[in-house]
Amino acid sequence: MFAFLPTPKTLRRRTFALRSGDYLLRLPRASDFHGWRQLRIRSRTFLQPWEPTWNTDDLTERAFRQRIARINHEFDNGSSIQLFIFLKKSNTLVGGITIGMIRYGVARACMLGYWMGEPFAGKGHMFAALRIVIPYIFQELRLHRIEAACIPSNQRSASLLQKAGFSKEGHLRKYLLINGQWHDHHLYALLNDDHGAKGN
Repeated sequence: MFAFLPTPKTLRRRTFALRSGDYLLRLPRASDFHGWRQLRIRSRTFLQPWEPTWNTDDLTERAFRQRIARINHEFDNGSSIQLFIFLKKSNTLVGGITIGMIRYGVARACMLGYWMGEPFAGKGHMFAALRIVIPYIFQELRLHRIEAACIPSNQRSASLLQKAGFSKEGHLRKYLLINGQWHDHHLYALLNDDHGAKGN
């Protein structure tokens, strides 16, 4: 269902990819800047209610390169995998998905985050990305639990998680600083056992 290419760190970053059907998920590159910037500008009003406040220099090339350096460092140390989602046929960037806060030991868990550009929202792209990422997390990373949190009013995100098999587990008070305010979130989770039982 997906291609995972285990290679030395630097080369592995360049070749790491999850592929399935019409989609390619890979780490951001410097060459992605203009497409990413254009999509984020176009989607700003759509995304801002659900994201941290954008800094004034967030959309600069310098900030993007710093972002890539941080993403590469976290990928190398195994704490996070941040991927851009592309339509394979046209090589069009549509959004991003992050396997973050990767923990092993007694937890063997991670936290999932994602964003979708406004022109591509509601068309099934993020659900398709989840169907690629979830098996990778359970089969290749060998984690036991995937968590995701969303603001209660974000019904689109809640519906997406439920469709992907996640169960609502709790209410987190003032959990994240989103758009300049501390917001409550609903916590959702998917266990490896649940995923296997549902045959996804």
